[in-house]
Amino acid sequence: MDLLGGGQAGELWPHPGRIFAVAPVHTFHMFAEAIDDAFARWDRSHLHEFELPASGKTVAELRFIDDIDPARELDADVLTLGEVLELGAEFRYTFDLGDNWRHRCVIGPQEIDPGEVLGVVPDRPLPYWGWGVIPDPYGRMFDGDDGGTPIPEPPHQPWPGPDAPEPMFITEHGPGQYTRTVRIIDNDE
Repeated sequence: MDLLGGGQAGELWPHPGRIFAVAPVHTFHMFAEAIDDAFARWDRSHLHEFELPASGKTVAELRFIDDIDPARELDADVLTLGEVLELGAEFRYTFDLGDNWRHRCVIGPQEIDPGEVLGVVPDRPLPYWGWGVIPDPYGRMFDGDDGGTPIPEPPHQPWPGPDAPEPMFITEHGPGQYTRTVRIIDNDE
């Protein structure tokens, strides 16, 4: 699954992504929770939906929708992935229909044995591999970021303890804009 972009981050490239172990018996609601966990979403008070391009239908939590079209909308709380998706299928997930955090989802070409791949058989969908920078949904770069305060300098104390070496690299991220890694050069070198 790739996060294409949304919110204040705009379009993301390269796309951050996650790989999930999901069983055909898991509901879309369970899968949405796993996606939101994997992409560090703590503000879950937003509507979300899955789009199934092959059928032209959407899957949403119908308990939050007033005007339901049963011919087009399916219930995420009861519908399982195995009922409407097959191996290799592509579909989309959107979190926060206002900020439009869009994900491209593709089911792998073959099933995995979770006991062999993960060492456990999870009872819920589980992200087990990932890459990329997860943008903050509100565009914040640090605690206390109000949009006008400059990015603070890194602390000049060793981390994680008094005997730890000083950092050699610092990476700065601008959501949807840039990522820059700077090597710290010691004047004694």
